[in-house]
Amino acid sequence: MADAVLFEFLHTEMVAELWAPDPDPGPGGQKMRLSVLEGIGFRVGQALGERLPRETLAFREELDVLKFLCKDLWVATFQKQMDSLRANHQGTYVLQDNSFPLLVPMASGPQYLEEAPKFLAFTCGLLCGALRTLGFQSLVTASVTALPACKFQVVIQKS
Repeated sequence: MADAVLFEFLHTEMVAELWAPDPDPGPGGQKMRLSVLEGIGFRVGQALGERLPRETLAFREELDVLKFLCKDLWVATFQKQMDSLRANHQGTYVLQDNSFPLLVPMASGPQYLEEAPKFLAFTCGLLCGALRTLGFQSLVTASVTALPACKFQVVIQKS
């Protein structure tokens, strides 16, 4: 439980630091900040992927890898499994978490809906980095229609 609290605190501080008022804002603004968070998440995802058991690295099917992410990686990171995984069998997967831990604190009102993307960028990078370590190039995007639920769309890119 303490690990979850520390992770949530660290994540909140990263977001707060990147969104702190900047007296000399450079070009790029919000997109640049989202890219920084996603990059940090990517590196963390790679590191998590490198620490996976050897039998996990033997996955060759996309669906098996996504099932692993929804169950094992999600539990290791957020202490719960992903709520659903849907596939179109053409390389696109939708992962849904109905109570995403990083959005739960802001679920008290719809006014926070526009703030949600900055709390999802790190996790998009995390998924992308873990997939990369498992041998799959991907593009991960997130969307929120009602807090604290969110969807991650994962597109596996063919090489």
